[in-house]
Amino acid sequence: MSLENISRLKIDRSAPLPNVKRRKRFKWIIIAVVLLLIAVSAGWFSTHRPVTIETVTVSRSYPTQTFTLLSASGYVVAQRKAAVASKTTGRLEWIGVREGSRVKMGEVIARLENRDSESLVNQGVAGVQYARANLEQARAEREDARLSFERYKILIKQGIVAQADFDSAETRFKLAVARVAAAEASLHNAESVLNGARIAFDYSLIRAPFDAVVLTKNADEGDIITPLGAAANAKAAVVSIADLASLQVEADVSESNLALVKAGQPCEITLDALPDSRFKGILQTIVPTADRTKASVMIKVKFNNIDPRILPEMSARVAILSREATTQDQQSKITLPKSAIINGSVFLVEKGHVRMVAVKAGVALGDLVEVSGVNPGDKVALSPLDKLADGRAVSVPEK
Repeated sequence: MSLENISRLKIDRSAPLPNVKRRKRFKWIIIAVVLLLIAVSAGWFSTHRPVTIETVTVSRSYPTQTFTLLSASGYVVAQRKAAVASKTTGRLEWIGVREGSRVKMGEVIARLENRDSESLVNQGVAGVQYARANLEQARAEREDARLSFERYKILIKQGIVAQADFDSAETRFKLAVARVAAAEASLHNAESVLNGARIAFDYSLIRAPFDAVVLTKNADEGDIITPLGAAANAKAAVVSIADLASLQVEADVSESNLALVKAGQPCEITLDALPDSRFKGILQTIVPTADRTKASVMIKVKFNNIDPRILPEMSARVAILSREATTQDQQSKITLPKSAIINGSVFLVEKGHVRMVAVKAGVALGDLVEVSGVNPGDKVALSPLDKLADGRAVSVPEK
């Protein structure tokens, strides 16, 4: 090979090698894939990261809430009640009632040992019978003496009998009249003794003072009953009773709200024991004294109709209304805050996610609205609704 040809042989370093081109292209592909993964991950996290939300519970509401002036809490109290006791001391021999028994006025509900007073009654009955017999005898003798005296008055005028015989007949008649008066007084005395014995006997019979229901039974057969209950192991009241027809709600109203209440206002009564029932009532009495410790005044609300399920000492809540509630006003409605509804739907919270549920809105009850499509007790999202979508994960902070 000539020198000229050898001088032409050289490497062109300005032209890129094929392997270098491949490596640069692969590098940019990797960068693009990483950026794509980052973008996808950011999008996934932005849509799947739990959103912290506020929730509200679907509840039952009543239209009366919209025209309630004032609410007060209290207790059901019988206005007529009594602790029934004996008027005398004795051993309880028989009791015929128990808790829940209904009794009529004058009905014998218990009896003390009364054989001694019963004997006095029998003795008094015999004394009255004896006095009546004496009276009848005295009246017969008076009649005989009167007839004899009348005959002697005729005979003395005719001069047939002596003056001494006439005087004797007159004296006998006067004595007969006196004996009748004495016999009548003796009968009255015997009747008084019998009446006293019967009263003493009646003291051993414990009677119901009015129609009522027995609330508690405080004594058992064999217990010593005394009016004062001061003796050791002695009982005073045998039973306590209440007239359930006289049940009213006694509630406290703050002095600052006293201007909102007046006698005769319609009320709605709810009981903790019967949460699904509403009872109509009327404010009957504002007790004319204040409780300085609570700065409140007691009101008494009468039930329009007494329900047999209502019992004394049940806790109650009274809503004082601006007008009387109708039957429709006392029908419960499923409600939600208006702000929980967006485009005719709500976000129902279920197991850490929300599900969009269509609801139909009804009448408005203040800040609430009647809805259908959800059930009482369901939890729905309240805010922020603009960040939610169907199936979105959510977290509810603990309260």
